[in-house]
Amino acid sequence: MENPDFSTHKFPSMSQILEEIKELWSMVFPITAMRMLVFIRAVVSVLFLGRLGKLELAGGALSIGFTNITGYSVLAGLASGLEPVCSQAYGSKKWDLLSLSLQRMVFILLMASIPISLLWLNLEDIMNFMGQDREITAMAGIYCFYSLPDLLTNTLLQPLRVYLLSQQVAKPMMFCSLIAVVFHVPLNFWLVRYGVAGVATASVVTNLNMVVLMAAYVMLWRKRERGMRWVWGWEVVEEGWWELIKVAVPSCLGICLEWWWYEIVTVLAGYLKNPTVALAATGILFQTTSMMYTVPMALAGCVSTRVGNELGAGKPYKAKLAAMVALGSAFVMGFMNVTWTVILRERWAGFFTKDEFVKALVASVMPIMGLCELGNCPQTTGCGILRGTARPVVGAHINLISFYFVGTPVAVGLAFWFNVGFSGLWFGLLSAQVACAVSILYVIMARTDWEAEALRAEKLTRAKMSSPSGLESSGLELIAKDMNDEKDEETKQFLMKGSGNKEEMC
Repeated sequence: MENPDFSTHKFPSMSQILEEIKELWSMVFPITAMRMLVFIRAVVSVLFLGRLGKLELAGGALSIGFTNITGYSVLAGLASGLEPVCSQAYGSKKWDLLSLSLQRMVFILLMASIPISLLWLNLEDIMNFMGQDREITAMAGIYCFYSLPDLLTNTLLQPLRVYLLSQQVAKPMMFCSLIAVVFHVPLNFWLVRYGVAGVATASVVTNLNMVVLMAAYVMLWRKRERGMRWVWGWEVVEEGWWELIKVAVPSCLGICLEWWWYEIVTVLAGYLKNPTVALAATGILFQTTSMMYTVPMALAGCVSTRVGNELGAGKPYKAKLAAMVALGSAFVMGFMNVTWTVILRERWAGFFTKDEFVKALVASVMPIMGLCELGNCPQTTGCGILRGTARPVVGAHINLISFYFVGTPVAVGLAFWFNVGFSGLWFGLLSAQVACAVSILYVIMARTDWEAEALRAEKLTRAKMSSPSGLESSGLELIAKDMNDEKDEETKQFLMKGSGNKEEMC
């Protein structure tokens, strides 16, 4: 009998759209809450650093920025490579592939943590070489040293989050995060007596509590529910891990390229005519964008799960419907962000500072930041859809070209060559977001064959479950090969158009 959910050449009914909205947002709300809790944990740490003094706050802020760029963004990006594998395996009910992929990703992150730890250990020397203040770098070095155990906790925490979300497990993750963050404040009160080292240790312990709670849920409840088996030993990573890396690295690049670009803008702001005011305004605006980013980031992770689940189950019609509903939701969020940033542009900076120059600069840029979110929301959601279809390499290319070959020249040209100043940096971000959103929408709406994606998902999850060794390596090899073939084919199609536009080059 023909599967009614295989053909995508039909329009969904209103009841189907409403059902998909309900299913998608039942995951988005708790995941957004979880991300807001993580954001609050970071804010609490900064507040306690501020209580210690200006030097401790400056050193801690420098260390947090360094660890985000060199460590956390890399581990989170690599772990996102699990999204297509786990979500499609869950959709096709291949429980062994789920557990083995999780264990292999933990192994990959452990290997990645070795060079990252060497960077963290040498933070002080690196910052001194770059001409940073020695007292600040010494304090940053202390914070970074005591944050080293967090690399180990994140090698478990990041894959566990993807593993659970791929099975549409959202509320347990939210409650695990809530319990851990509730204890974060008393932990800081208790450990702040030890200075910067105590604040760093409190963050490590909070993440460790999240890992213990999530791992306990997986081992005690999730394993029993799904009848999953866990295999220990070298056979877990003997085969298949290299193919998983081929999926994970493009996912990592797609996330990190955008993340790193914001840090580049911070550096550029320091070269403007009034760097103190520009950097203060940049800090406020980036905190605001980080807050707004929690919702589209949650939506991206959830739509990646929905798309992967439906493709794995052989239902491309439902996968396409999930993608379209998510993109529609993203545009609604974008317009909401434009609205409130315009309405509150004169008042928003007052929540952060009393400096009139900083408040005026923030107010002048807030509408531009809102327009950036109008592009950022569908762009972030689109990247999640591409990960769900196991095409992160396309998203990585789009981000690279949009942010570094479109956004950077516009930002530098307007801010410095045409003397537009601080607003020029944000017009650069706006141009990058527009280019990125248009390109990703083009790929999803015009270049995606959903039936073919369902067949690719079948290849990924078709391997036999007879033994741990080589359990899923053949499937992963197929998806890695298909990603490369798809990249070559799309590149040929784009080059044939020959206009040189960014969306035609990815």
